[in-house]
Amino acid sequence: MATRDRRTPRAAAPVQRQQRGGRGREEQGIVAVLGKAVRDVEMAVQRGRLRESTRATFQALALLVREERARIQADDISEGRRADQLKRLDGVATVLARTAARDGSLLQLLAEDAEMLHDTRPLLREMRLAAGVDQPEEEPVPRPAKTATTAPRPERQVVPQSVISRQLANPFLAPDFSAPPPPPRPRLLASWELLGPLLRSFEEASGGASSCMRLPEPASLQAAAGRMLMPHQAQVVAAAAEGHRTFLLADEPGLGKTAQALLAAEAAGAYPLLVVVPNVVKTNWAREAGLWTPNRSATVVHGDGHSVDGFSDIVVVNYEVLDRHVGWLGSFGFRGMVVDEAHFIKNKSSQRSQHVLGLSERLRARTVRPLLMALTGTPLINDIEDFLAIWEFLGWIDDSEPGPQLMAALERNGLTPVDFGFYPAARQAVIDLGIVRRRKVDVAADIPARRIADLPVELDGALGRSVRDAERTLARRLVKRYQSALEARSPGVVPDGIDHELVRKVAAWERQDGKDDPSDENVFTMMRRIGQAKAVLAADYAAQLARNVGKVVFFATHVDVMDAAELTFAQRGLGYRSIRGDQSRKARQESIDAFTNDPDVAVVVCSLTAAGVGLNLQVASNVVLAELSWTDAEQTQAIDRVHRIGQDQPVTAWRIIAAQTIDARIAELIDSKAGLAARALDGSDEDVASSVDVQLEALVALLTGALQAG
Repeated sequence: MATRDRRTPRAAAPVQRQQRGGRGREEQGIVAVLGKAVRDVEMAVQRGRLRESTRATFQALALLVREERARIQADDISEGRRADQLKRLDGVATVLARTAARDGSLLQLLAEDAEMLHDTRPLLREMRLAAGVDQPEEEPVPRPAKTATTAPRPERQVVPQSVISRQLANPFLAPDFSAPPPPPRPRLLASWELLGPLLRSFEEASGGASSCMRLPEPASLQAAAGRMLMPHQAQVVAAAAEGHRTFLLADEPGLGKTAQALLAAEAAGAYPLLVVVPNVVKTNWAREAGLWTPNRSATVVHGDGHSVDGFSDIVVVNYEVLDRHVGWLGSFGFRGMVVDEAHFIKNKSSQRSQHVLGLSERLRARTVRPLLMALTGTPLINDIEDFLAIWEFLGWIDDSEPGPQLMAALERNGLTPVDFGFYPAARQAVIDLGIVRRRKVDVAADIPARRIADLPVELDGALGRSVRDAERTLARRLVKRYQSALEARSPGVVPDGIDHELVRKVAAWERQDGKDDPSDENVFTMMRRIGQAKAVLAADYAAQLARNVGKVVFFATHVDVMDAAELTFAQRGLGYRSIRGDQSRKARQESIDAFTNDPDVAVVVCSLTAAGVGLNLQVASNVVLAELSWTDAEQTQAIDRVHRIGQDQPVTAWRIIAAQTIDARIAELIDSKAGLAARALDGSDEDVASSVDVQLEALVALLTGALQAG
């Protein structure tokens, strides 16, 4: 076992020497401690001496920079002081980034799912102590140290029983008698390194031209499920029907990339279809598949996959559990693969990227012309090299050179990188392979000026369990109350079916009791629990939107939901401001001005009651509703902070809904109330029988469902 002296990185030594010299912790501060340590790490990497202790110091520094940034964002200090502290912290972060650029293995330590090295934890304690920073109340038990000679742990692979059953029922793929044309042998460009020039062509040779392939005009906007496509969506489906099989679909959020991918798979007959997505949108993909391709069954992989239906046409899996399932997914016989938020794979050294690229390679080896689609509103996050992993997934390039199809196109141009015309021609050759990029403003005539898009999410973890427990508790209490009332009214008489009049009375009693005694578990406390459980998921989605299309307005009802969202934004490195009911008028206006004018402020977190009226936030065109209101009017008022005169882009409100909970029923009730308003005020022909009390009807639905379940 290594001694303590050997495990202590050299970077910590200056900190200890200064403490012995008598300098106070508060005086030197966290940034000073970080600055001394980061210089030692930088020098070690420059000298090529990347020991395990240096790696641990680098990881500790990165964690403390994130921690300090979140603290500064949350502190109640003046904006000038906050900006000064963040500027000093950015200096440390810049040195870390420059150091990581010298040795790519350090980048793996920055991933959110990176395993903490054994030496990192004591370093964190020492640096916090030196800076006078409070230690966290609880710290996990340190994992065993990883060394350069330690073999990686084997992945915990699983194979769902349903998948085994499918493989036994149909052990052979349907024969594919087609054959790809033999790739031409490179002649003119055989000795050239081409990936660098290809990337440069997108940096220097755009000439203001759109990065969008030629798309055919659709014969019809009618989808197979009887739903109507927008013209820009139908173009991609038509391209797939004509035989195009690879797409980098980079439309802005709100333009219906999910529907385009599902219907392209239908047009190409690319089943079974594998869909790899972030966790927050996993449930939504299954829902959209049911809407757009109802004749195709979809299954979602959760955890170890015990609930997977191996006979489904569409398999949806999230990045976080992909490592457990990559084995059977690679041999399942998929004919198509969709990767949503494809910028997640930009770091080719990450495990998630390697799994996705490996699955793509196996799919292309087993199927002659598979459908491959990378969906992202932000194909480039940091620099032009972010393209490479996506291009490799699509088969356009391999690790070091263009693939056969791209090479053939470059050869046909008859140009080399020394020719001036090579770069615009090379750029167009890549675009023609399947880059599709449209913005909202480009297709504004296709989409409504304002629309609400529901995003169902699965509630996991302790909060998710507490929501389900609370709903079951409330349902049992309602059933008991119903049975007691029924017995008191007609002793010994068993009714034929459910007494719906009594159900409504019981629901009304329960609602009133909930208002009178808020301490008990009731529909109001349950909705708060649901909001808490959705908070991080909603904030994660808002962060994705902010990185994709710019500024986002985030609405919530409860303070603790707003707090959780703000912490998430801080951890993601996004600038944000708040608009709350307890703010002074000056602080409120400062938040509005910062969101409107400061390009570094990506999100404004708003109270649904305090910020739902009287504000102009039209610098954004995307709204995230993390919690549901009890009325459509309140929801509409919030959306109208963005959708107002002067807005030059279509507005999308993303409503986050907890799937398989009372949250989903309340969303339906809000929409029905909106339909009533449309009929009463706007002359709509929608058939809505009467006004709906959302709270009462939600309890009616809960009690009725419990009685029907027996």
